Amino acid sequence: MSKTIETVNWVLQEGGRTLSVRTHGRDRFYLPGGKIDAGETALNALKREIREELGVELKASSICEIGVFTGHGHHQPDGTIVRMTCFYAEYSGTLEPSREIAEMRWLGPDERHLMAPMGQKITAHLAGMENSHAEG
Repeated sequence: MSKTIETVNWVLQEGGRTLSVRTHGRDRFYLPGGKIDAGETALNALKREIREELGVELKASSICEIGVFTGHGHHQPDGTIVRMTCFYAEYSGTLEPSREIAEMRWLGPDERHLMAPMGQKITAHLAGMENSHAEG
C-alpha cells in the first residue's frame, strides 16, 4: 500500500543558484519546507516551516504557487510518494539556519547532484522553463 506525504516547499533562486538546506543526519540537500500539519493550510504550513528552518518571514502578498511535483521520497520506504507543492515568495529578515538545519547552501546547476532526487527534478524543470522563456 502506498503512502503519500504532502509537503510545501520554498524555491528561492538568486543568480542561477537555488537556496537549499540539509538537516542533521541527511546526506542530501532539500528545498526548504516540510510537511503540512493536520488542520493547517498549505500557505500557513509554508510560512511556519520557513520561519522554523530559516528564521525569515515570507511576504504573504508575494507567495505564488509554482507547481506540484510528485515522486519517490529520498530515504522513504518503498511505495512512499512525496507530493511537493512549491512556491516562490519574497521574504523579510536574514536567512539564518535553525538548529534543525545542519547546512544552508546556494547550489548552482553544476551542484544539482547534491540535492535529493525530487529537488533535482524540480530545479531541472524550473531551469528548463527559464531557458524556454529566454529563447522565446
